[in-house]
Amino acid sequence: MITQLKGCPVNRPLPAVRLRVPTHEDAIGWHRVFSDPEVMEFYGGRPASLSVYEELTARQRRHDAELGFCLWTMLDESGEVIGFTGAQPWRPDWGPVGEIEIGWRLGRAHWGKGYVTAAARETLQRVRAAGVRQVVAMVRPGNERSIAVTRRLGMEPAETYPHPTLDERALCFRLTLHHGQ
Repeated sequence: MITQLKGCPVNRPLPAVRLRVPTHEDAIGWHRVFSDPEVMEFYGGRPASLSVYEELTARQRRHDAELGFCLWTMLDESGEVIGFTGAQPWRPDWGPVGEIEIGWRLGRAHWGKGYVTAAARETLQRVRAAGVRQVVAMVRPGNERSIAVTRRLGMEPAETYPHPTLDERALCFRLTLHHGQ
């Protein structure tokens, strides 16, 4: 399938990307690729400690076992950990409580190559197969890269929610998953 990526002058195929349930070792890979403050601009602005990623990868293994989906480790063609993409229940006590959020985070060296779009499309297939009927994506205003991914996935802007610690409203995008798509 040829997909036009915003800002790309020519049509090109999306890259091959592999998703796997995160291993304990993937916490180290996530910590490494997300240590760039530019990557973390919309996630608190600074890198998180390794223990944050150890807890997050453990939680994702539980989600996969219990729900059939999680935030999967994203691997490039060579098998290098480049980020994560997947879905999980929305955890905070504000926003779309109780809904399934699709999300992604990618190492800076891999931006603009179509990895997130390819992996997010695979995520939609997997969560649909697990029986999920609708997903949301929560995006901070100004995160144009993520907003562009929501558009490529066919998500529609829905409501906004006041962010509990920032002076802004978080954007919520929605997509209904029809079986057989």
